[in-house]
Amino acid sequence: MADYKKTTAPTSTITRDLRGIESKTGNLYQSIAIISRRANQISTEIKKELGNKLEEFASYTDNLEEVFENREQIEISKFYEKMPKPTSIATEEFSNDEITWRHPDEDAK
Repeated sequence: MADYKKTTAPTSTITRDLRGIESKTGNLYQSIAIISRRANQISTEIKKELGNKLEEFASYTDNLEEVFENREQIEISKFYEKMPKPTSIATEEFSNDEITWRHPDEDAK
């Protein structure tokens, strides 16, 4: 699992040169599909990691009087909200040649 806390991906929307994205595979749509699949992997990993961290604070009682806001839980949630989106991280990885992929048709040969 990569360390997404140290990523240099932008946290806001930026304009990208589509020719640069297309040049990696020779096909813009194939490049976007690769980025999309990687973004889904990243999203799943981040969601699992956040769920594990928040599980530590879970309360399994049904008593409404015991419900209170946990400051640590709020801080963890805020940290993950401020992280770059999975698509930004995946695009950054793709641009930096950190993603490997293979074409299924070429593997069959």
